[in-house]
Amino acid sequence: MIKSKNHVLNYFGQISKLSNKINKKKIEKLATSLANIRKKRGRVFFIGVGGSAGNCSHAVNDFRKICEIECYAPTDNVSELTARINDDGWESAFSNWLKVSKLNSNDAIFVMSVGGGNKEKNVSVNLIKAIQFAKKVKAKVFGIVGRDGGYTKKVGDNVILIPTIDTNLITPYSESFQSVVWHCLVSHPILQIKKMKW
Repeated sequence: MIKSKNHVLNYFGQISKLSNKINKKKIEKLATSLANIRKKRGRVFFIGVGGSAGNCSHAVNDFRKICEIECYAPTDNVSELTARINDDGWESAFSNWLKVSKLNSNDAIFVMSVGGGNKEKNVSVNLIKAIQFAKKVKAKVFGIVGRDGGYTKKVGDNVILIPTIDTNLITPYSESFQSVVWHCLVSHPILQIKKMKW
């Protein structure tokens, strides 16, 4: 019982530390970059796996509805995603989807991931291939990632790193703060167009 109580106190106590450490200037810059994408009538493609895929779906809703930015996520169409995985493989599922979507230099991909992909360890290669394709067509690469940010942080144009406060809680904090950051963005005066009902 004491251990459980300590966990809750510790978990919430560290959130304020994490919030203080996150790079606010980069978030401000990301808001400007997204406003520029909208101005050019570009699109934003949100890419993530696991819990981050769920966050991508939610972010698509918010950026479309609140900011009137054309957005999509490949994980929202389970039929196409699983057909691509079945026929072509998991590693190329996102990059091939982006090819059909005609990703171009007016667009951006927005990666949400805990690790950000790692070539050497062969982790989240689907994200790496999507980023490589985005770079090839000169699309912007944005992201919100945890740990050291991996491949996404290394090559992205503007990637928000969720600082590591506790190595045992990297995933929950990373995925939670993906939501905190994108909600900050969609409510930013230079991005928000529609009022939120509540």
